[in-house]
Amino acid sequence: MRLTKRKAFNFLRSYFDVLNDIPEDADKLSFLMAVINKQFLDENPKDLNFISNLCYNSQRHSVEKSVKGWMLANKTDMQGNQIPSDVPDPTPSPKGDPTPSPKEEQVQEEEQVQEEIYIYPENIFLENWSKVRTHYMKKPTHIKKLEFNEKVEFTNALKDFSKEQINTAMHGLFKQKNKNISSMYLKPKHFLENISKYYNAELSKDYELYGSEKLKTEL
Repeated sequence: MRLTKRKAFNFLRSYFDVLNDIPEDADKLSFLMAVINKQFLDENPKDLNFISNLCYNSQRHSVEKSVKGWMLANKTDMQGNQIPSDVPDPTPSPKGDPTPSPKEEQVQEEEQVQEEIYIYPENIFLENWSKVRTHYMKKPTHIKKLEFNEKVEFTNALKDFSKEQINTAMHGLFKQKNKNISSMYLKPKHFLENISKYYNAELSKDYELYGSEKLKTEL
């Protein structure tokens, strides 16, 4: 029996969504056990295959914040060994604005992760992708859902970029003068892997990342 002092953890909807996109049962189990062992034992996963590791990394941020929050609240590790408390802030908080307790911080962090993931739903992202593509290329897309790897990239992107920044980056992609690689403009995989590049391109009005010649392509 593996001992742990933790009694429960919040199983976020994002874990469930990722789990449902894993095709093989063996990979589903590996992903679940990686999350469970980290949450209850603070053990980092080892020897995960490509798919399971990709899925776990997409949720690592929220899992590790949950573990850290529990340990701060209980002042012990998962086995009950005491850990040093953080040095208290000597500056008193303004009246009426009390500093949240470690337990409250844990809840706030978990709620923030949920908000990050669902503030820009996948279906709305795909609608915007189609609208922007239609505006600049006169050809819509009819993508019903993100592919597995795209969904992982989308989840990760929401941890670093706001909805507005992602939309801005779309314009930075579709305004590029040279569109000679059709796959970059048909499905959002390339875009999701390079949001920062196209966000900066739109801010700097740099639409010649791939040259200035506007090529005719079949898309």
